[in-house]
Amino acid sequence: MKNPPELSTPSASTLGADIPQVTARAKVLGRAMYAGDIKVPGMLHGKVLRSPYPHARIVSIDVSEALALPGVKAVLTGADAPRAMWGVHHKERRILAEGIVRFAGEEVAAVAATTEEIARDALDLIRVEYEELPAILTPEEAMDEEAPGVHPGRNNISHEIRFERGDADAGFASAHIVHEATYDTHAQYPGYLEPMGTVATIDPEGRLVVWTSTQSITQARLRLAAALERPISSIRVLQATTGGGFGGKMVEDANNLIAGLLAVKTGKPVRVVNNRLEDFLACCSSVPERITLKLGMDQGGIIVAKDVRIIAECGAYSGLSAEVMHVTAMRSDNMHRNPNVRSHATLVYTNNPPHGAFRGFGGTQMQFALNSHIHTMAGMLGLDPVEIHKRNAIRKGDVSIHGWEIGSTGLVECIDQATQALDWEAKRKAPKSSGPKKRGIGMAAAMHVSGNRTIGNWDGSTVVVKINEDGRIFIMSGECDMGQGAMTMLSQVVAHELDLPLSHVLVLQPDTDTSPIAIGSLASRVTIAAGNAAIVAARMARDKLFALASKQWNVPVERLRLAGGAVFVADAPERRATIAELAKLHVWTHGGEGIQVSGTWDAKTVMHDDKVYGNIAPAYSFAAQAVEVEVDTETGQVTVLDSYVSDDCGKALNPIAIHGQTNGATVQAFGWALYEQLQLDNGRLMNGNFADYTMATADAVPMLRGGFVESNDPNGPYGAKGASETAILPGAPAIANAVFDAIGVRITDLPITPEKILAAWRAKNEETRHA
Repeated sequence: MKNPPELSTPSASTLGADIPQVTARAKVLGRAMYAGDIKVPGMLHGKVLRSPYPHARIVSIDVSEALALPGVKAVLTGADAPRAMWGVHHKERRILAEGIVRFAGEEVAAVAATTEEIARDALDLIRVEYEELPAILTPEEAMDEEAPGVHPGRNNISHEIRFERGDADAGFASAHIVHEATYDTHAQYPGYLEPMGTVATIDPEGRLVVWTSTQSITQARLRLAAALERPISSIRVLQATTGGGFGGKMVEDANNLIAGLLAVKTGKPVRVVNNRLEDFLACCSSVPERITLKLGMDQGGIIVAKDVRIIAECGAYSGLSAEVMHVTAMRSDNMHRNPNVRSHATLVYTNNPPHGAFRGFGGTQMQFALNSHIHTMAGMLGLDPVEIHKRNAIRKGDVSIHGWEIGSTGLVECIDQATQALDWEAKRKAPKSSGPKKRGIGMAAAMHVSGNRTIGNWDGSTVVVKINEDGRIFIMSGECDMGQGAMTMLSQVVAHELDLPLSHVLVLQPDTDTSPIAIGSLASRVTIAAGNAAIVAARMARDKLFALASKQWNVPVERLRLAGGAVFVADAPERRATIAELAKLHVWTHGGEGIQVSGTWDAKTVMHDDKVYGNIAPAYSFAAQAVEVEVDTETGQVTVLDSYVSDDCGKALNPIAIHGQTNGATVQAFGWALYEQLQLDNGRLMNGNFADYTMATADAVPMLRGGFVESNDPNGPYGAKGASETAILPGAPAIANAVFDAIGVRITDLPITPEKILAAWRAKNEETRHA
């Protein structure tokens, strides 16, 4: 039926279209308010004094000179902080160290002053007498039976995981080949553009109000309440615009705790923003791990047994490192159909800076080992590694060895897409150069979760939709946008369901006073959890509109339609009312109540049991990457010439946004594989700035190419799955495999530096000469 002229033309849905981020305009115009931009009348500036030693006893602290400096309003030490300890599972940190410091960079004192310069000068006037103590700086030292405990009253094992499925020994006995090797992975700094920042103040009612750069306002409020020993309701947390997180802005940084403590003690607003060195010292880097992997394969390359041993290091405090190690120990098992796995993983304390959550969350470490291993064994069997990956790939409808129910998978399709884009077969057959610069190709495959029912027995989200009297929509959610596009996704979903232009929908700033409780931006969960909740809420709002129109027009709801910003009768479209008209009418016919609904969605998943068995995510994402490199055997330099990443995102709700996430993840993987390395000297960070901490720059990255596989997950919103983390997982092993293809040298410890290439190349040539 043709709509009458006066009926608004239905808006084109943006789902599946390339849509700029709804936050982009504010950012490019400089209007977005990051924590460091917030200014409150009477605001003080906070600075933190950090330990210069990896392990020392604090003999005394004299703050008298600092307090006497004009403009200084407070100087706090551990004695001024609450007695509560904070942490994720192990409550083992103080807001400010007291008695003992356990890593170089630990927070010892905090200053609040009228200017940042005065606060910085005051730090130089704090006199701390330390008694330096022996430091444990390697996992080997930590695991020595005679080693003192980094934390008193316990040994240096923070966490341990053991499990076995099937019969690994029998699997190895049946294998045609068995290969064992050890891989070393190193810590990576998140490298976000915006360092951690917080502004905290006390409102007129005495409540603590905190604007902070965070991935979860809910988790931030819980931690502030526990550490500051205040009722949860006395704390309000608002997410400032967040300039990247990559796991580093979850619950492991003390920045907002110190700002909150200074605000409580002074009664004034306090701004604490890390400079880059402070951020390097304070932010958890990824967990370094040594992985010993043993695989058995039959003659056709089918994996029949897997044994994993891991030694991981959390640094001075455990944070989320145990959860990261858990992922390393078992997640990759689920991408293959292997019936026999065994794992033993040990997390140890040292006196190094803490490690914790990072994009890919433990998957990067194991995927480097596993994909390198598969490539090596393919060579032993005379097979193409592509075929081994495809033969072992888990399929749709499978239940994995750990109980994961695979509702969708594009793993095989991702492998085909990536390798075909690089002309894999032709380049594998091409002769190698006889000159010093040699080219090689490599590939890797990976899986990740979309959601994760391991934090607690809830992995859902709640979204509130409010229809204003002008027909525009407000969305309230506690899920945080840290640049990955959560606000855009929510806007797209609600605009689609209510058939409105995207410009008519606004996602409000996450605020613990008004937003629903939310787990936060982690485990690639926001699209699937909050996206589904937004669908529920939008349809509830539509039903409210229909119920009101049905009553006003005395027609059954079944005859009503919603399109182009109006509700109308399907077979009598002249009977219509705009959303704005109905929203106003609702206020006057419901005692002043506007249209506001709350939609909740919880994944139908199962927490794993004490044997780590259970379907922990509503969907699982997959990716594959193929790269071509050139290795200069005279300089050891590795150059990535071409890269193609294929991402199984379920359904690409916003392709340009997913391409952006994929490209960012790819460059982070290049950095981890080839360039980035935190340099510690006796536990002290030596390169805590972007001049000395080498990251992949534009001239080190080829034109990034990539594509999607849309496997349409049955649990995802319109079939979508998470698409922010999976793409980081295959990069490092793909590069390592390409280096091996180029020069026949297998690098098993990251990063792949020119020095390592040259040493291995010389050793290979020496071995060839003596053969």
